Amino acid sequence: MSYPWRSASGRTPEQPLRPVASTQSSTRPTALRLTGVAVLAASLAFVSACGGGSDDKGDSTPAASASAGADDILGPVAKATGAAVKIGVITDGASPTADHTNDNKVVEATTKYLNEHKSGIAGRPIEVTICETLGDLSKAGDCGNQMVEKGVSAVLIGTSGVVEAAWKPLNDAKIPVMLYGSSDPALLASTTTFSLGDPEFPVIDLPIQVAKDKGNKKVSAIVIDVPAALHSAQDIAPPLFQKAGIGYNLVRVAPGTADMTPQMQQIVSNKSDEVFIIGNDSFCISAINGLKAVGFTGTISAISQCITDSTRKAVPGATLKGMVVSATAPLGPDSPSMQLYTKVAETYGKDVDLSFQDSMIMFMIMSGFQASLDGLSGDVTPATITAAIKAMKETEVPGGAGLKFRCNGKAYPATPAVCVRGGLTTTLDSKGKPAEYKVLGNTPIEG
Repeated sequence: MSYPWRSASGRTPEQPLRPVASTQSSTRPTALRLTGVAVLAASLAFVSACGGGSDDKGDSTPAASASAGADDILGPVAKATGAAVKIGVITDGASPTADHTNDNKVVEATTKYLNEHKSGIAGRPIEVTICETLGDLSKAGDCGNQMVEKGVSAVLIGTSGVVEAAWKPLNDAKIPVMLYGSSDPALLASTTTFSLGDPEFPVIDLPIQVAKDKGNKKVSAIVIDVPAALHSAQDIAPPLFQKAGIGYNLVRVAPGTADMTPQMQQIVSNKSDEVFIIGNDSFCISAINGLKAVGFTGTISAISQCITDSTRKAVPGATLKGMVVSATAPLGPDSPSMQLYTKVAETYGKDVDLSFQDSMIMFMIMSGFQASLDGLSGDVTPATITAAIKAMKETEVPGGAGLKFRCNGKAYPATPAVCVRGGLTTTLDSKGKPAEYKVLGNTPIEG
């Protein structure tokens, strides 16, 4: 997945592959291509790069204090020993639209933490090799090929707009891959790939669940008019809303539309009592202000890309208060998840920026991968890692605010790579910041 509505730092030199030595229901429409947040986010990246996005780093909520239980939160020392296990990590690094180099710092810190406190993999230390795609398709393919040549036992892919290009050579070589999400049908059907994100939850399941919780009868989806967003809202959503007994109305708005008052008036006229906004922050600012201008008093919900510091500056806190938005990582509020992430970054990292959502996702992917191999012993190879992940019991995603995963292919049989049902939501406070995180739709995955 990629979230490049964040600004690039201007750091663009190519970095070569380098080693980092360190001690609900399971049915979905199958005839339709799952959209996922990955393609949508990449599209929003393009919109932002063309001048439609914000200039901040996304959800730059203050980092929680790690003081509460900080001495114990890392757990007892349990050092890994023996020959290292080679694991590859692919990040975008500094792409033309966003700077993901902070993810690399988190990779290095998390590796040290896992080796020091979690006995690495099968008791052996993890040795990580990082490759940066720079957001380029050909470089992403090169990263995948280089990992195969390096003989790594598995690869973890961080949030990226070029996931599929990096993934294909790894899949062809049957090297297990763990990532957060993708919309690619082949990737989601892979039996050696494991995704920690439910691809439809943030854009379909969330507004349906909010409507049920609030007793709303009709939802209008205000959607940025780009193909990735429209596929979900136009092709997949209507029958699912109908099945849930909730009315549905699609409002398409072109990127860059500053005054959405006419479109928002349609929503009042059709008696919708909930809106769900799919777009980047500048798009959402126009939508929310338009709703306010026409006197909309119903429920407002949105995808996580909507809420950034720019949104908080442009929209009154009283309007944002109570909004329910999807969340990919429980960044910000003081919680056991944030405390663990903060402590790992401060203890084992250097100059880690704790305001990047993508970087916390990288921590969740790395820690989740290690947790999925809890029962692995003996030889560590791509085949034994794949088998161990498939055999894992339902486990909490470290740093995931209580979200649980299981990678036996049964979460959604039509897309066996998906390891999670449901996801995280957060309700905004009077300052437009996450007040707390809630797990929704995370039903147990059958054995």
